[in-house]
Amino acid sequence: MSVTLIIVIITVLVSYQCFNNFQLKSKLVHHPYSVQQNKEYHRWITSGLVHRDWIHLGINMFVFYQFGMAVENNFSRPDYFGPTMGPIIFLLFYVLGIVASDLPYFAKYKNNPQHSSAGASGAVSAILFAYMLFYPWVPLYLYGIIPIFSIVAGILYLGYETYAHNKNRTGDTTNHLAHIFGAVYGLLALIALKPSKITDYLNNLIEGFPL
Repeated sequence: MSVTLIIVIITVLVSYQCFNNFQLKSKLVHHPYSVQQNKEYHRWITSGLVHRDWIHLGINMFVFYQFGMAVENNFSRPDYFGPTMGPIIFLLFYVLGIVASDLPYFAKYKNNPQHSSAGASGAVSAILFAYMLFYPWVPLYLYGIIPIFSIVAGILYLGYETYAHNKNRTGDTTNHLAHIFGAVYGLLALIALKPSKITDYLNNLIEGFPL
């Protein structure tokens, strides 16, 4: 069984339990004040297992499964980390994506007990942007219909998240900054893990450009 599928299963099970157990959910979400004051460091990771509702969970896990499998398979290639270390490094890559994407939220609200966040969106963004380095010109299908190259989708995604964060719409509880930091982490972490592959990424971008 792939690490991607194991993550999906665990996330679905934990999120489902939290849908019906507010006390459990409150112990697992990312609550910067509790991390800062009570040293509840587990929240850095468990927050990625908790979601607001079925829609939030379904979208995250669907996207993660679709692109996570491709990224995990690349990590497991002999020229990357191999079939043994590849899945382990992929797991660490994903978990650190949860942590990295929550850093700005923690910095902003560590002294404010009123704020908390949940969801794997930041880590999923990291997976999406790692996928983009591997396959910049593979078409994705917006709304399942409109084809758009992955690199173009990534640029539009970052643009929208930046706009939404700066707009700071009333009633919008989405942690857009986590999406942005997760995406940037995904790009930088993959390059840092395998700097010898930078040339390959550039070749993917240049040689695969659709004429």
